[in-house]
Amino acid sequence: MPSIIQLLPDHVANQIAAGEVVQRPASVVKELLENAVDAGASDIKLIIKDAGKSLVQVIDNGKGMSVTDARMCFERHATSKIRQAEDLFSLHTKGFRGEALASIAAIAHVEMKTKQDQEELGTHIVIEGSKFVSQDVAVLPKGTSFGVKNLFFNIPARRNFLKSDTVEYRHIIDEFQRVALAHPKIYFTFFHNGSEMFNLPPSSLRQRIVNVFSGKTNEKLVPVNEETEIVNIQGFVCKPEFAKKNRGEQFFFVNDRFIKSGYLHHAVMAAYDGLLKDGAQPSYFIYLQVPPNTIDINIHPTKTEIKFDDESALYAILRASIKHSLGQFNVAPVLDFERDANLDTPYHYKDLEGATPTIQVDGSFNPFSEEEKPNKHFTNTNSSYRRPESTSNWESLYLGLKQDSEEIDTMTFENETVTSSLFNNDEVEQAVHKTYQIHKKYIVNPIKSGMIIVDQQRAHQRILYEQFLTNITVHLASSQQLLFPLHLYFSNDEMQLISELKPSLTNTGFVFEETNDDSVVISGLPVNVSESEASIVLEQLLSDLHNGIPESSFSQNDTIAKSMARSLAVKTGTYLTEKEQENLVNGLFACKDPNVSPFQKPTFITMRVEDLDKKFAL
Repeated sequence: MPSIIQLLPDHVANQIAAGEVVQRPASVVKELLENAVDAGASDIKLIIKDAGKSLVQVIDNGKGMSVTDARMCFERHATSKIRQAEDLFSLHTKGFRGEALASIAAIAHVEMKTKQDQEELGTHIVIEGSKFVSQDVAVLPKGTSFGVKNLFFNIPARRNFLKSDTVEYRHIIDEFQRVALAHPKIYFTFFHNGSEMFNLPPSSLRQRIVNVFSGKTNEKLVPVNEETEIVNIQGFVCKPEFAKKNRGEQFFFVNDRFIKSGYLHHAVMAAYDGLLKDGAQPSYFIYLQVPPNTIDINIHPTKTEIKFDDESALYAILRASIKHSLGQFNVAPVLDFERDANLDTPYHYKDLEGATPTIQVDGSFNPFSEEEKPNKHFTNTNSSYRRPESTSNWESLYLGLKQDSEEIDTMTFENETVTSSLFNNDEVEQAVHKTYQIHKKYIVNPIKSGMIIVDQQRAHQRILYEQFLTNITVHLASSQQLLFPLHLYFSNDEMQLISELKPSLTNTGFVFEETNDDSVVISGLPVNVSESEASIVLEQLLSDLHNGIPESSFSQNDTIAKSMARSLAVKTGTYLTEKEQENLVNGLFACKDPNVSPFQKPTFITMRVEDLDKKFAL
């Protein structure tokens, strides 16, 4: 029987490895930026075209590579950082597996130019799909330029799985921000399709955070600093009142490497316990320094997950340090210059006790005596009040009572007759049908066959969704003008999303008076959006669109209508008056599709009388 197990060719093995290392253009950006940082560069430039599908280029002024190293770096498992297995537990650099460049070269057209400082000439290498096309000597500046073109050109199936340019661009920005935040002393610049998106000069950690996001970020930050034998913690958390709906601005760095950790995130949320609204997410930038031999970073292909030796101690220290910083911020004394000193207790009265009032009683006073005795404490000669002369004619007060009572009895009888005749009429069904709210969540409404139970939140979502979708489509949205324009501040990438969505948002009723690099000025809002809800609606919309804006106009409008309906719909736990309940039920059944919410959840259920009879028959 012939053997069926065989070794894979190198180019096939590299393509398989690329499936783990290179998932999208952002993966290439991550690997190349980390290599540039490991090369000791002080100036790194990232250039991309068509969201990285056509070109990803990283230029650095690092130490460069020799001719031999330039050729060897594209071999599988070729690395300058590992000599033996024990080195995996004392890593101080980022790329160490030796798979990244080989995997990238297997699925793209790669052009590398590199030169060391002490050399006069550099090396220029061109590779297409793991095949060396050329290797020449060239006059180059110090450092390395690595260009990746036509990603997945030889794997069409993988290229078809890529998302839209907007989505891929968002992922590239995420990777760029992570590396830039981890290394504030390095000069980073970022160009997309010829436009400069980021220019980040060397700065302090706080200034780098402000430059990456927006100028208003500075006033949100609360510093966190803690040094222990287990871990050194520094960084910033945001004040509770600036918490957002999405989890965008949440960063953990361990030894200058970005990681994701649900366990550490839970520690941060525990420190904010009692300070946040339901569903709010705080922003934080936490930098942890731990001994390299206490962590294992080789447990995930993307190296974004780390295993700690003593997670419970790290959890407790992180929670306590953040809680301490937030406590210092909240407990800081506040000087009130508007306080009125005249309302303070005078100094010479502050230790005195109040005098006990005395009570005087006139024991000889008889309110039933016929003589009018003057009150020796209070006398008012000018009063118009006079005591009645006599009470002997009290029977006159009851004259005609019998006649009135007979009329009342007759009236009651007539009313009972009218009422009984009304209840015999078929029209009483309309008068009796009332809505009832249960647990501030469901609305019960009787119908001929039984009753319907409406979920008030889902029903309102359906109503608002169809209203917004109609307004966007027909361009007939009405706006309420604000007396004072509203200034809202966003990060750079959020402002790009708002700029793309601006035409659709205008059709919903938003009026943008001004759009800046990090803020918008809104002078008009949709009719059913209050001024306090404007920032909430836009934040929820940006959170829903974080993974990309749909390409087609209808899908884009649909997403905006769904997001705004979710934000503005009446929430579970809200009390509704009887009139509001009726309007909600009537509005739901006036919709084109009242059966489901915009998110395909049922809005109501029907219970027939027969179903109730079966329940009682048990």
